[in-house]
Amino acid sequence: MKEKLFDSEAKVMEIIWTNSPISAKEISLIAAKTIGWNKNTTYTVIKKLEAKGFIQREDPGFICTPLVSKNQMQKVEVASLVKKVFGGSRKALFSALLDDESLTEDEINELRKLIDKR
Repeated sequence: MKEKLFDSEAKVMEIIWTNSPISAKEISLIAAKTIGWNKNTTYTVIKKLEAKGFIQREDPGFICTPLVSKNQMQKVEVASLVKKVFGGSRKALFSALLDDESLTEDEINELRKLIDKR
């Protein structure tokens, strides 16, 4: 997956991931309610997502389904962030996260378990 997901596209993808399969009309109604977008804005973003290969639209009703999972997208976005902001160092990313966050004991234990599984 080479394409990046812009913020507006991520908002629409979140709606699709949560409600798939979903019609373009339903997406526009949810976007109007939650983001404040008009129908044209939402449809433009849907078309961009389809052109990039993130979703598939099928007739009748322009039913949208994701072609990329949320987990796949998260991995791509994190890898991009690590490369761009932390010079490719995952250690630097974790250091930045740990420096700025007060973690609970449960969160620390969960992180330890994740590391131990590696």
